Amino acid sequence: MIEHTVGEAIRDTRAPAVPLEKRWDERKFTAKLVNPANRRKHRVIVVGTGLAGASAGATLAEQGYHVVQFCFQDSPRRAHSVAAQGGINAAKNYRNDGDSAYRLFYDTVKGGDFRSRESNVYRLAEISTQIIDQAVAQGVPFAREYGGLLDTRSFGGVQVQRTFYARGQTGQQLLLGAYQALSRQIGAGAVEMHPRTEMLDLIVVEGQARGIVARDLITGEITTHLADAVVLATGGYGNVFYLSTNAKGSNASAIWRAHRRGAYFANPCFTQIHPTCVPRSGDHQSKLTLMSESLRNDGRIWVPKRRGDTRSPDQIPEDERDYYLERMYPSFGNLVPRDIASRAAKNVCDAGQGVGPGGLGVYLDFADAIERLGRKAIEDRYGNLFDMYQRITAEDPYRMPMRIYPAIHYTMGGLWVDYDLQSTIPGLFVIGEANFSDHGANRLGASALMQGLADGYFVLPTTLNHYIAATALDPVPPTHPAVATTETEVRQRIDRLLSVNGTRTVDSFHRELGLLMWDHCGMSRNEAGLRKALDRIPELRAEFWQSVRVPGEGEELNQELEKANRVADFLELAELMLLDALLREESCGGHFREEHQTADGEARRDDAGFSHVAAWEHGERPVLHKENLTFEHVHPTQRSYT
Repeated sequence: MIEHTVGEAIRDTRAPAVPLEKRWDERKFTAKLVNPANRRKHRVIVVGTGLAGASAGATLAEQGYHVVQFCFQDSPRRAHSVAAQGGINAAKNYRNDGDSAYRLFYDTVKGGDFRSRESNVYRLAEISTQIIDQAVAQGVPFAREYGGLLDTRSFGGVQVQRTFYARGQTGQQLLLGAYQALSRQIGAGAVEMHPRTEMLDLIVVEGQARGIVARDLITGEITTHLADAVVLATGGYGNVFYLSTNAKGSNASAIWRAHRRGAYFANPCFTQIHPTCVPRSGDHQSKLTLMSESLRNDGRIWVPKRRGDTRSPDQIPEDERDYYLERMYPSFGNLVPRDIASRAAKNVCDAGQGVGPGGLGVYLDFADAIERLGRKAIEDRYGNLFDMYQRITAEDPYRMPMRIYPAIHYTMGGLWVDYDLQSTIPGLFVIGEANFSDHGANRLGASALMQGLADGYFVLPTTLNHYIAATALDPVPPTHPAVATTETEVRQRIDRLLSVNGTRTVDSFHRELGLLMWDHCGMSRNEAGLRKALDRIPELRAEFWQSVRVPGEGEELNQELEKANRVADFLELAELMLLDALLREESCGGHFREEHQTADGEARRDDAGFSHVAAWEHGERPVLHKENLTFEHVHPTQRSYT
């Protein structure tokens, strides 16, 4: 098993020492500014074009910086942010139901099981209202009530309606808004866009992030790009599990290569299980499909009361159905947080009450809602989601309940950042899902879009200004030894992958890794399983470098080479995830340690021992740096949704 050491504690020194509600205003006022004429002299690299990356690139270019931006898709609008369907949270209180920035802050800290920073979360809640105004100004077609006001709906873990939505395609519409702003800057020459180009390493010069090494995915050309700062907006690493709701291209390489260059990786074992996914149908699948959590507004979740009941759902009488979430959590019912709903689904399936192939599914039933509201109302709210489900399963959800089961979705872990969103490498900023900062051990639904846009539109433009204004940034020549060394290492890695010429496909290694992680570091974990996986990972990694087969050449379109690069990184990241999970001796959020549960099977936190962020420094023996979390406003209590 991998060994580790414990290093000095780490802390965020950027959040001002003023009352919580004044911290962001104080930070904006004390941040140094860059003269508009001087901004044109500075280059900023932005990697990623999802909601966080597109909003950051557009806003920085609007300020006057020359932005050099990269995405591995053929267009920025193909980013995985389009898959966030259900909505975006904002404390507008249009419903007059008691919402406020403070309540959104409270719900988010509680929903994350008290493992997030108060200062970051309050800022997120405060900025949320500005995001809606920004999006409406861009023409994002949010749903509206009959009178023309923006409509909202509920999401899990809260008792107010604060989620703004555009039918079942909110992420897509928000991304189109950011993409329009970005395209305007591309047309103006302020953004230099590099599609179908993947970052393969970070260039660090004299301790500062000053550029990246990238590969053109069409031609295979390796190039270096230098700048005054680097922004990573590359999303999460859920695909380490192979089967997840992420797009197949989503990966961890950008943040993992930055980690190897000195950026601390925080809470790597904090991955989210989404309760509302189409169950897997066999070993042939390469990914899973997310059905939006918004469906839980009107859908009721149930299983047959009798174990092994294989009758069609329409043949099971009402009194023989177990609406288990409504029974167990009457205050929140089907709108409990994702970790609670996921674990409950697993428990009823493990008890033999599951439905569908292998008994790995529960019903999400809209019969009551259709009878109460009419089919037209349900079509207006969720029509595209119902159509998608029918195309995948050949089952009509208007007539029969959907079948759903939990799956890997979002990652709360990521590179450690301070209040300024800067990593432990000066000049390397990390935004959106790529950082760890806002969600703790469990992300509340409809908060991913909120965080990505808050970081890109509103936070980064202030804090990056401060870094550039306060930092000596001498020009870095392309011939600098650090640049040449980094590029050489990238080329050597590619050559090594191509030269193995083994007998196993990249996908075969990825599948084995994913199953290992799901079985031992998924919804339920225990010490024996984590140690077993930790023993297997080094063996699997050695087999990969001895037996993987990557056909083709490096100087061409080679998707097997792309995958091999990413899977090699997953094989390293997985080991750190398992180690982090092993050392966290508590059940917290979506991370259920079987050794740590209450008498009735609920998660048992250990606030005395684990109220900290685990920030890992790379090395042959990883070094654990703890950031202690203090709670001045939301005091940790046993989470209750009953």
